[in-house]
Amino acid sequence: MKSVSTILPSKHDRYVNQLYRQIKDNYDTIDMNVTFSKKKRKIAEIDIIGKKGDIIDIYEVKCSHRISKARKQLKRVKRLINANRINFFFFCGNSKKLEEVIV
Repeated sequence: MKSVSTILPSKHDRYVNQLYRQIKDNYDTIDMNVTFSKKKRKIAEIDIIGKKGDIIDIYEVKCSHRISKARKQLKRVKRLINANRINFFFFCGNSKKLEEVIV
């Protein structure tokens, strides 16, 4: 009997996919798991970036309500992206709350 190994997505990945399904119709393009790196070193990572026209919405997903950690990551990304109209959001997978973050 052969053993079939199935790799289930992590809890975080399930929450990212859940948010993606919730917001996908609002954007022209959506990128997931975007990594910013410099000289082979990861600087920042964002879970979802949605673009509609000249507006960019950036989403950080956490399993529990850790908005301070999400805000720190979003501030780092704000320095790396050169755009005029960027909105930042935090999604708590545990409570299913989506809220805008000022960075």
